[in-house]
Amino acid sequence: MIAAGRSGASRLIVTVLAVFLAAPACFVFKRGNKPDAPTTPVFAAPEGEIALNVTNHNYLDVVIYILHDGLQTRLGMVTGSSSALLFVPARLLGMGHELELYGRTIGSDAFVRTHTLIIQPGQHVEWTLETDLRRSSVGVY
Repeated sequence: MIAAGRSGASRLIVTVLAVFLAAPACFVFKRGNKPDAPTTPVFAAPEGEIALNVTNHNYLDVVIYILHDGLQTRLGMVTGSSSALLFVPARLLGMGHELELYGRTIGSDAFVRTHTLIIQPGQHVEWTLETDLRRSSVGVY
């Protein structure tokens, strides 16, 4: 009985050692097969335009406006609980490359407005509208 216990334990030790010795070989063969880093931008905007990705977590549709140089220009609409990719013409940026985003819900008097964004060529904007519009966030990348 004791001899059977020792052979079972030794078999277990041999099996564990074999797994630990064979495991590194699984990684050796995957070397050099890594995909190249993407060379295309995240959002391929047409020449002279800036990509604006709006994610609307609100259940209401939101009309998106650009505030620039004292003017308000309608850019598009994002339906409730969805996202949309809109393109801002570079001519709306003005001399200082500054603009603000403004969103007004349809069917409510709720609205959201960002702080002044400074956007350089090649950058894109991601705006997330939350169910409570006061918690919305924006980022320039």
